Amino acid sequence: MALILIRGENNSKLLSAITDIEKHANLTLVTKPKVVDSKFADNLVENILNAKLKTKSNVATAFFVKEDTTLSIMQVKKIHPPAHVVVVSNEYEGYNQLKKILDDASMFKGYHSSKATNEGMIDYKIQGKNRYVKNEKLNSYLK
Repeated sequence: MALILIRGENNSKLLSAITDIEKHANLTLVTKPKVVDSKFADNLVENILNAKLKTKSNVATAFFVKEDTTLSIMQVKKIHPPAHVVVVSNEYEGYNQLKKILDDASMFKGYHSSKATNEGMIDYKIQGKNRYVKNEKLNSYLK
């Protein structure tokens, strides 16, 4: 599991960045995004980058994704979200502190997953609970 921190100007840009991570980077959120203090997020990113930030953020959020850290970094590099996305590795000293903050943090309002919650297409000929037909080609975004 990888920990992703997003910082930006406003909530709508963060929500758009989360959607981009789900849809275009094909990462699967394990936890719902939680609110993180923007000053803490800015300091953490400055420590990770070893440089001063050009702009400070107004809002920040963080969450875990199912994929490992390396794959998450490679997938996030491919997209261009409207907010600053950072994959926080457990090698950084702020990782454990951010993890503790997420335990007590409130949910980030406005987020709704854009991925399907079922397992595939429904076969209406079959009676009972096992009506979903798994088709790997149709549901490739679930991987």
